[in-house]
Amino acid sequence: MSTLATARATLTRHFGFGDFRPGQADAIRQVMEGRDVLVVLPTGGGKSLCFQVPALVQGGLTVVLSPLISLMQDQVDALARRGIAATYLNSTLSQNEVNARWSQVERGEIRLLYLAPERFEGGRTSDRLARAGVRLLAVDEAHCISEWGHDFRPSYRRVKHIRDAIGGPPTIALTATATPDVRTDVVAQLGLRDAAVIVAGFDRVNLTYRVQPAPNQAAKDDALAAALREMDSGVAVVYATTRREVERVAHTLRRKKVKARAYHAGLEDRERANVQDAFMNESLRAIVATSAFGMGIDKPNVRLVVHHAMPGTLEAYYQEAGRAGRDGQPASCVLLHAYPDRFTHEFFIKNAHPERSQVETVWKRLRAMALTDGSVRADAEDISLKIPKGNVRVVERALRLFAEAGALLPPAQDGARALVRLLATPERIRESFSTGASLELGLLRALWKGTRGRVAEGAVVDLAGLPPGLGSPADIGRALDALQARQFVTWERAGAAMRLLVDTPDVDWKTLDRRRAAETAKLDAMQRYAYATGCRRKVLLSYFGDPDANRRSNCGSCDRCFGEIAPKATRVSAARKKRVR
Repeated sequence: MSTLATARATLTRHFGFGDFRPGQADAIRQVMEGRDVLVVLPTGGGKSLCFQVPALVQGGLTVVLSPLISLMQDQVDALARRGIAATYLNSTLSQNEVNARWSQVERGEIRLLYLAPERFEGGRTSDRLARAGVRLLAVDEAHCISEWGHDFRPSYRRVKHIRDAIGGPPTIALTATATPDVRTDVVAQLGLRDAAVIVAGFDRVNLTYRVQPAPNQAAKDDALAAALREMDSGVAVVYATTRREVERVAHTLRRKKVKARAYHAGLEDRERANVQDAFMNESLRAIVATSAFGMGIDKPNVRLVVHHAMPGTLEAYYQEAGRAGRDGQPASCVLLHAYPDRFTHEFFIKNAHPERSQVETVWKRLRAMALTDGSVRADAEDISLKIPKGNVRVVERALRLFAEAGALLPPAQDGARALVRLLATPERIRESFSTGASLELGLLRALWKGTRGRVAEGAVVDLAGLPPGLGSPADIGRALDALQARQFVTWERAGAAMRLLVDTPDVDWKTLDRRRAAETAKLDAMQRYAYATGCRRKVLLSYFGDPDANRRSNCGSCDRCFGEIAPKATRVSAARKKRVR
């Protein structure tokens, strides 16, 4: 039996599917041939099977990096129901539970182990996995690694180091929402070798796309209630931007006699689980949620997804709308749109990527608050209160920029950050380590390379982010102690207060401006979709670089192509055709 035939038999035996969906077979074949693979499949396209099937066919341990606790728990629960040995390690477990699961991994009893990338920051996770042996590394929601992606997450930037630390296994990266630029960036940031890039069509032909103008909240609420009442069967997901708005919309729907409940991270665990169970068993008509809801939720008969406000990117919209119609049956995706929706996202962008003048104002305030040793005993909120029209989010972002530039030593949280200064000259280092390689020499080289030489004047170093082979932050700390005793370096861990290290921070202003511009461009693209005068499906396909976009002019299943809100020229054309008949 061929490898792919074995995979197909495994698919049927464990998951009940007769054959693969578009893109899956190619991805699985490439994985089982030992190649690195980037897989871009639409939401509901079966991305998880691209690593789950190889994990079962090949045996050994597959490590899955997953961004959300709820996502990994849902997938592990689903695998367990199918009799597949899978588990996760996350912050919800007690130390005894963590130890027990590690023992299972080390005895070879687990096929799929789900972790968040933050799990590798400190501790011995990399060392334990390297000893256990990792057959395949899967990076889910891989767009998180890209600075151009819509959910930039710093821990994902360390995945390349994680991969090296666990033995450099073949790697499959998966996402539903990667534009061509993001795909290129993911391959580069992960260090994928000769990667096979598999992009299945983004076109979900069973979905109907509509945008309904609604000038205010009351109009949106009325339109939402009407859409829910029109549903013949199935359930609906309603997305709102904030927890407060989620609660308000759910309450409003209940007043309008629609069975709906709120779902967001602010709920108690038990209540959140109860709401999710009610949604899954369909005792609710609708669930009103923030954007995280739905990741990993396998609910096939969602007949309607409504965005109560415009998302900030087409990536987010496509992924969230794509949770409709996973059973392949017709479903609707409705955006309730008002121009002021844009202002909320502009506010978020300005906070995440503040202007240079705002960042420099924060630095001036820090200098004024610093004690003689450069320490500042204040948090972001304290600092913002001492700045006219201060914004705590802007201050938080500015502090991160100063730390990245080596200008500020943040307060200690995990013991992994330190201020290190190189004392020894290159000549002395060469003399002292002339007998060959050593841990200390490797550490010195890593410090120099990682700080681009700034360690000679003193630089902030993330000990957990150093290359593999140097050990845990505790191991590195002991090596630094030995080097300090020999007067090669001086070093200290970050203390309880932040500390200013330079007079003027060398912030990478160009990168800050580029990221702000990139996020604004994404918002502009979302706005263009809302105001599109032509086929909305074509707008989506074009944005994601799907070649089918160029072969379409009328999809026949969006409001523009239906003529519901068609531009004048389209309405006239339709009327003429009717007269001709």
